[in-house]
Amino acid sequence: MSLSAPTPSTIDGSAFQVGIVAACYNEKLVNGLLVRVLESLHAAGVKEENLRTVRVPGSHEVPWAAGELARRPGTDVVIALGVLIGGDTNHHEMVGQSVSHALQQAALATRVPIINGVIVTDTPAQAKARTVGRVDRGTEFAHAALEMAALRKKLSS
Repeated sequence: MSLSAPTPSTIDGSAFQVGIVAACYNEKLVNGLLVRVLESLHAAGVKEENLRTVRVPGSHEVPWAAGELARRPGTDVVIALGVLIGGDTNHHEMVGQSVSHALQQAALATRVPIINGVIVTDTPAQAKARTVGRVDRGTEFAHAALEMAALRKKLSS
């Protein structure tokens, strides 16, 4: 995963309606992502009443809920959050690929951008660094969501 994120634009998020789906599995790490996403969205002006956050059991359930939020009238963008950590098998990679593909399909089907914020790592240390540590993926996901919501509005007018 690259550590060279693009420089975020300054976008006024006050008019955007944002859906967020967060997995409960690896809850402490997902909560770290969620806190950083929400802080960044609030800093950009996204109003609390324009945020809809739902929790699902695990990362495999995230795409369905993301698609449902994307289908809600007025939704400008959805952010999907989860953490998959390697173990004795490559199950985390298989789930990560499945989730990534399903999120892309949901975005294309609903015509609402869905930001893939499901972190897939080999070790708990990597997951911690990217969720509550020095690599601030939550803020990156929020900025990507703002960029895509703005682009969606621009292209639909």
